[in-house]
Amino acid sequence: MLKVMKYEILENPKSNEANDLVKEALRKKATITLYACCKVEYEGRALSQLDWGERIILIKPDGSFLVHQEKKVEPVNWQPPKSKTKSYVKENMLILESHRRTPQELLYVKVKKIHFITYANIEDFEELEQAGYEKDMSDMIMKKPHLIEQGFTPKTREYAVEHGYIDIIGKDADGNLMILELKARKAGVSAVKQLRRYVEDIKNTDNDYLKDFSVEKKKIRGLLVAPSIMNDAVELIEEEGIEFVSVEPPRELKRNKKVTLDFF
Repeated sequence: MLKVMKYEILENPKSNEANDLVKEALRKKATITLYACCKVEYEGRALSQLDWGERIILIKPDGSFLVHQEKKVEPVNWQPPKSKTKSYVKENMLILESHRRTPQELLYVKVKKIHFITYANIEDFEELEQAGYEKDMSDMIMKKPHLIEQGFTPKTREYAVEHGYIDIIGKDADGNLMILELKARKAGVSAVKQLRRYVEDIKNTDNDYLKDFSVEKKKIRGLLVAPSIMNDAVELIEEEGIEFVSVEPPRELKRNKKVTLDFF
């Protein structure tokens, strides 16, 4: 059986050798990594220039092109998926261009010293699972409304008002309207102010606004739902007549699979 090369590495290659490797990797739809001294220019919705320095360059099969410095999580320059990369040699330097059509953007990278360059055909078919976010809290409360209080009936989520989207809107056992603002982490003053704006948005509308929920506008209750609340927000909550309910977001993933890594 013919063994297919899944990766290749070159150390201190010449520009023409690196260019050949990039072209081969692009044909194979592989992920390309360069550790190199480069200069980066961008032209599109704005203009930018990053002078010579050592960086990590990533080119992915979906067209993503990222230039990373030694610090920070985000790339210093990047192009999104569906961008087109081309490679060539000019004045003994490797040139990498990443083009985007809509909007028109060009990322132009001059590479004068390559420490190493590699490509790899990566097999990864899994989607990232997450837990502990506002969306997970919302799902949990919709299934278990008693976590807020007995008799609470959630009606809808992400309800649009003037100043944004109410996380959950519903009614209590007495038919009063309940507006829930969810925070997966310790809530502060900004969360209280956000909820206050939503309550005011509802107060400043006609009763017809609530017919979708079959809710009478008897009383409007604003509830901040979070694991805990900062000290500076407690006084503001009392002043605004807003309620606080302590709820921990779910921390378990939907799937609990045993992970095994086969290195050989």
